[in-house]
Amino acid sequence: MPIADWFKARESRKYTPASDKSAPAEVPDGVWVKCESCKHIIYEGELVADQRVCRHCGHHFALSAPERIGSLVDEGSFVEKDAGLSPGDPLSFSAAKPYGASLDKAREQSGLNEAIVTGSAAIGGHDVVIGVMDFRFVGASMGSVVGEKVARAFEAALSQRKPLVMVISSGGARMQEGMLSLMQMAKTSAAAARLSDAGVPYISILADPTYGGVTASFPVLADVILAEPGARIGFTGPRIIEQTIRQKLPKGFQTSEFMLEHGMIDSVVPRSELRDTVGLLLEYLSAKGGER
Repeated sequence: MPIADWFKARESRKYTPASDKSAPAEVPDGVWVKCESCKHIIYEGELVADQRVCRHCGHHFALSAPERIGSLVDEGSFVEKDAGLSPGDPLSFSAAKPYGASLDKAREQSGLNEAIVTGSAAIGGHDVVIGVMDFRFVGASMGSVVGEKVARAFEAALSQRKPLVMVISSGGARMQEGMLSLMQMAKTSAAAARLSDAGVPYISILADPTYGGVTASFPVLADVILAEPGARIGFTGPRIIEQTIRQKLPKGFQTSEFMLEHGMIDSVVPRSELRDTVGLLLEYLSAKGGER
């Protein structure tokens, strides 16, 4: 790059004003990140090295599906399936903006065709079928294509007798698809039941946030339910619940730690320990032939 162009690029970047302490701090684009929890300014390279976990307070930032797969599976083992499946607009739905426009924007921002990536991989040397949701794509809501890819992942695990690992982060059902979206709750739950009846292990990992009709279906039907620290898990958000029951909710309500205390999940596992923990669980759950 010519030096003149370098100076022009530098001048266009955003920097924190040093003289005005009352102004909200801005950080250079793509270089520094402010932690949502402790407000520390973190170097992006440091955050990537720490799997997007704040080393000051332990806050777990969101991961994209490719980042999550890279952090969880054995290197070079992932093979994607059903990558070409893409949602349509069966209801020609339009609210603040047309559903089709939301899909186009999600594809552009995420580089994905849908809110879940599925395929086969290995974790700790164990062959698995894996699905990872990506919140960047319309809040990882579950429409007809997400439900189909989830069901196909269950069917692949069943036919190949390989354990299934699902990483879930979602805002719930994709209401732009109406009843077709709600039907995916029954569809994926039935697929989970068939896998359970066959004795093939299923592990779910709940990341922040996991809400709505997704929470009420396949994620909570796993043999072992793990969650990342601080992940918000529930059906309806706490603000709506408080408005409905007209009571103040307990501190930490719907966090993974709260859910562990009340028996909804089995363990809260820091991201840095997830691969080893899932590998150990697969060792326990899997016997010859992939059966429990």
